[in-house]
Amino acid sequence: MMESKSPSELAEEGKRYYQMGDFTKATERFTSAAQGYAAQNDALMTAEMKNNLCVVLLQARKLNDALDAVTGTDDTFAAGGDFRRQGMAQANRAMVLNALGRWKDAIPVFEQAAGTLEKAGEDEMRADTLKSLSQVYMSHGRFTDAVITMQEGLRGVKNPSPRQKFLKKILFLRLWK
Repeated sequence: MMESKSPSELAEEGKRYYQMGDFTKATERFTSAAQGYAAQNDALMTAEMKNNLCVVLLQARKLNDALDAVTGTDDTFAAGGDFRRQGMAQANRAMVLNALGRWKDAIPVFEQAAGTLEKAGEDEMRADTLKSLSQVYMSHGRFTDAVITMQEGLRGVKNPSPRQKFLKKILFLRLWK
């Protein structure tokens, strides 16, 4: 049944199943889509499907499988000159590493992702990535690093949301004399 569908059809089905919370079927569809794109020698779309697969597996708490899926995809996007998807792949890998309890390994990957997303001109994604890194720091008692990281993320946002404006105000207050 899935064999007769194109990789793009499988990918769309995977997205629908993911949105419905059916991670098993989403995993099957993204895996088949990745295989289909690989058979077509479309490295970028194969990597895209592996990133989608990583997100599904992360949600399903199949962390080692998620790490396997995402590993190397950032290199594929780098080779294709796609900084946006490269940064997203790096951020996904960092999220999985953190979920695996390897937060010290995740920190430089989050930083790398933020730099790549900045290069891509993706200020919102960069801010979200630095927010995630800030949360890692907070959860491990590194409060100064958390505040500095959050400030850095907000500094690059060109059109901040009301929540981001509020955070900017409180984080950039001088709390010492």
